[in-house]
Amino acid sequence: MAKLTKKQKEAQSKIENGKQYSVSEASALIKEISNENFDASVDLAVRLNVDPRKANQMVRGVVTLPHGTGKDVKVLALVTPDKEEEAKQAGADYVGLDEYLDKIKGGWTDVDVIITMPSVMGKLGPLGRVLGPRGLMPNPKTGTVTMDVAKAVSDVKAGKIDFKVDKTGIVHAGIGKASFDADKIAGNARELLTTLVKLKPVAAKGVYIKSIFISTTMSPGVEIDTKRFTEQ
Repeated sequence: MAKLTKKQKEAQSKIENGKQYSVSEASALIKEISNENFDASVDLAVRLNVDPRKANQMVRGVVTLPHGTGKDVKVLALVTPDKEEEAKQAGADYVGLDEYLDKIKGGWTDVDVIITMPSVMGKLGPLGRVLGPRGLMPNPKTGTVTMDVAKAVSDVKAGKIDFKVDKTGIVHAGIGKASFDADKIAGNARELLTTLVKLKPVAAKGVYIKSIFISTTMSPGVEIDTKRFTEQ
């Protein structure tokens, strides 16, 4: 087992062993123990009592974080010429179609989100092996395949994120930066947790949210009390 550094030991000592914190307490504490020399991301890890292998227990959705992600999200809009100006005005970083499809075929994936139109999805199919593993394949369920390109781009730029439970039953999501005020971190965390509760599958039995941990890029995790967000 790797030895903890002095900073890691100091951070760990500020977390009360076995304690589950409120969202507000955990958000304040995570700022206190974040000692990275860069503006670290704040991440939430939520373990759900679901079996993702079963279609009726898959948890996937989108949420617009009230205080944004703190990240400069690079958006590629793969659209037909009549939609290009709309996408540009909304703030898309890259706008076009065939030239970007060719770039992606060549291995270029230097974007965070791809937004496109239903009529273009047929051209994206062959690129699934490139985009899928990177989480970049547009999907109508996450609002990234739409005719309202301007709204989709604006929403992503404003802090809209999509999430999906992984094969171990955990939802991982970036909810801000360590430089955020604690209140903003807490607000974003509550928004995501409230959304997850609303998405509880009918087939999920028993306690739905088993554990919640918040952390920064390199900090130890702080456990959040699940009681407020747990439903039987």
